[in-house]
Amino acid sequence: MHIAMGSTPDDTLAAFVARAAEDPAVAGLVLSGSQVHEGMPTGHSDHDLHVVLRDGQASELAGLDRFRSAHLDLVVIELAEFRVRGMPGRPDHFARYSYVHAEVLLDRLDGTIARILDEKRTLGADEARDAAAGRLDAYVNQTYRSLKSYRDGRRDLGHLDAAEAVPHALEVLFALHRRVRPYNKYLRWELERQPLGAPRWSADRLLPVLRRVLGDGDPSTQRALFAGIEGAARNAGHGGVLDSWGADLDLLRHS
Repeated sequence: MHIAMGSTPDDTLAAFVARAAEDPAVAGLVLSGSQVHEGMPTGHSDHDLHVVLRDGQASELAGLDRFRSAHLDLVVIELAEFRVRGMPGRPDHFARYSYVHAEVLLDRLDGTIARILDEKRTLGADEARDAAAGRLDAYVNQTYRSLKSYRDGRRDLGHLDAAEAVPHALEVLFALHRRVRPYNKYLRWELERQPLGAPRWSADRLLPVLRRVLGDGDPSTQRALFAGIEGAARNAGHGGVLDSWGADLDLLRHS
C-alpha cells in the first residue's frame, strides 16, 4: 500500500487518517510520541500513529506495520495485541510509556480503545508495589556493587555499576507514585508537569544528581541519592526490601 506524503507531517497524518477511517477493519487510531507532549515537537518531529485492527479481519493496512518516514511512524496491530502491548512481562514492555499521554483519534468500539489506553496510562496498585520492590532491590544491588568497587580502588568499574543503578532508581521513584517511568527524552517534561512529591525530586534538583552519577559515579552523590530513595521507599512500606540487606546498607549510608 502506498502512503501519499503531504507537504507537512500534519498533512500526511490527515490524509492517512481519512484513508484509514474508510477501512471497516480499523477499530481505532491512537496518536502518541512528541506530538502529544506539549512543547516537545520540533521541526524534525513526525507523527507516531497506532492503527488498531479488528481481530481476524483482513486489511491492506496490516502490511504497513513498522512503516517509517519523515512524516509518519506506524504501528499496526490487532485489538487483542493492542490490549496487552507494553504490559508487564511482555517483550514489548518498553512501549508502555508511549501510551501514557496518547490521544484517541478514532474509536469505533464504543470507548473500548480509550478504556484500554486508560489501563496502560498508570500502574495498577499490585503492579506498582511489585515493580517498586523489585526495582528497589536491583537499585540497592547495583549501588552496593558500585560503592564496594570504589572502596576497593576500582573506580572505573564502580562507575559502570553506578551508571547501571540509575535506571533502577528512576523506576523506583515513578513506581512509588504508580506512574510509568518516562523515556529519558521526556523525563524533565514529566517532572516539571507532574512532580514526584518531595522537592528533592524536582527536575532542577534530581537531574543534576543523575548527571553526576552518570558522569563519574561520585560516591557521595550516590549516597545522597540513596538516602532520598530509602526514605521514600520506607514511607511507602518497602522497608522489608531494604532491611533484607542487613549491615550491607552501611556502605550506602557512610563512606
